[in-house]
Amino acid sequence: MAQSTPKFTGTGLEEVHIPGQAYLREALTSCTDPLKAIESFQLENGVLLPSLRPMLPLLDLHGVRRLDFHTSLMEELREKLITHINELGQKDVRERDKKLKELLIKSFPVVRVKALRPVVMAILRNTPHIDDKYLRILVRDRELYADTDTEVKRQIWRDHQSLFGDEVSPLLSQYIREKEHVLFDHTNLNNLFFHPSPKVRRQGEVVQKLANMIGNSVKLYDMVLQFLRTLFLRTRNVHYCTLRAELLMALHDLEVQEIISVDPCHKFTWCLDACIREKNVDIKRSRELQGFLDNIKRGQEQVLGDLSMTLCDPYAINFLATSAIKILQHLINNEGLPRDNTILILLLRMLALGLSAWVMIDSQDFKEPKLDSQVVTKFLPALMSLIVDDQCRSLHSKLPPDERESALTTIEHSGPAPDAVEAYIQESSVASILAMYYTLNTARQKDRVGVLRVLAILSSCKDDRAYEDPFLHSLIALLIPMAEEFTTEDFCTTLFDEFLFAGLTRDNVTRHMIKLLWYVHNKLPSGRLSSLMKAMQPTTGHNETVHKLYETLQERIGASLQECPIAEQPEIDYDSPLKSVPTPGPHYMQ
Repeated sequence: MAQSTPKFTGTGLEEVHIPGQAYLREALTSCTDPLKAIESFQLENGVLLPSLRPMLPLLDLHGVRRLDFHTSLMEELREKLITHINELGQKDVRERDKKLKELLIKSFPVVRVKALRPVVMAILRNTPHIDDKYLRILVRDRELYADTDTEVKRQIWRDHQSLFGDEVSPLLSQYIREKEHVLFDHTNLNNLFFHPSPKVRRQGEVVQKLANMIGNSVKLYDMVLQFLRTLFLRTRNVHYCTLRAELLMALHDLEVQEIISVDPCHKFTWCLDACIREKNVDIKRSRELQGFLDNIKRGQEQVLGDLSMTLCDPYAINFLATSAIKILQHLINNEGLPRDNTILILLLRMLALGLSAWVMIDSQDFKEPKLDSQVVTKFLPALMSLIVDDQCRSLHSKLPPDERESALTTIEHSGPAPDAVEAYIQESSVASILAMYYTLNTARQKDRVGVLRVLAILSSCKDDRAYEDPFLHSLIALLIPMAEEFTTEDFCTTLFDEFLFAGLTRDNVTRHMIKLLWYVHNKLPSGRLSSLMKAMQPTTGHNETVHKLYETLQERIGASLQECPIAEQPEIDYDSPLKSVPTPGPHYMQ
């Protein structure tokens, strides 16, 4: 038989046999002498300790109001009672539950009395299983619900998903804003997206708050995961994948066995987290990771969906791609073949799974995507040839002038990227990511030729991968220290005309370009700067943030021009006989 919800009216004092508002109103309206009625009420309901009664006249002499005296006394008693309740909550289960239940029955009617509410909340907080009749009252009264501790709210949320969603939603929005702030922050070049370690990242405010809200409740944890899957599907925002991994590892740090023991992704995520933290995949860990992927049982294929989200996390993608490029360099130095390196093949397999996360979850077709063998046998050797070219140019530039080879030898290492590289990045997301991370590697070495060769084809990447925020953030951060290169037309042509302009229809590309120009605008020829600003000018389709950033950049450029005017460009004589002479290529003087 269902229990009825108790009805508490007014302050609830009458329900616990304490004279309250109704009693005092009756006493004042039914008597002939109100002052005598008040005095009588004070005598009956004041402090009954004989030792304190004589103190009241003394307090009167010192101008201390009776209200202040009673309030301070009540506060002192309340704190002592709360301390006692908290101690009781740590005792043996049987003794604790019986006493807390008795206290709750006696005290809950006064939960609407603000001064007494902390005592009731302390009892509820220490009660592991609160009767539904109390929870229903807390849910219906917004003020009571707002004052309820998280430990109690967990018991409410289990049966009220919408209430839980209302509490979680602002945190998820805050998390996305924080990630995007780092990606687009143009004021701090040291605030790089991939710098914080996994341990530092999951100490963030949102992750810790979510972990606290979930506690050890598997049901609440499952709700949060469902929120993240739904939002990832709706928005394609990969930061929800990051949060999925960080939340699980935060609960791992807190040793919440009730959850980590039932999450089938826990051991895989834990192992991957250790690899990211150590920036290395050794043989032992690679076997563990491969074992998790190979041992997904029939009927449990849906686990692949969560594993793919874990691997779609930009920090995981960054680690896998960076590690793959390192292995390619190792293979070059040791004359090895990509197909013979088992760790490399595993990294590519994990990349393929991570990059297919959205499609897999959207289609509910939980099958691991097959890695195209030609990516290994044809694309990687072509990419390795680019790396060899970079090494040859680097070695050539370090030789004394009289020992350098002829310019023709250099030309062989500076031409367009192999056709296989461009062909495969158009067809394969894995190939696209590896080409993008090769670009970052060349930019890190400040190898202008290497950067230009690959930037010229990056706009062809499958699904516009090269215009995703984590990559553009990293690329812009590496291009800013190469500011001197922006004085040359070939560098600007390749970077802007052949790559960035192809993505200008997207708000995020405009924001990254604004960040780049914020630092290198004074190196650009005036004509190029003018054309860039015109191309980037926001339209009504851009959001307000882009408009504000653009205006700020305009002001910065204007102030810079006033401080240091750009010299007028010499007029070009288009009738000059030299106009028919071919212009040397970018490699000519190297």
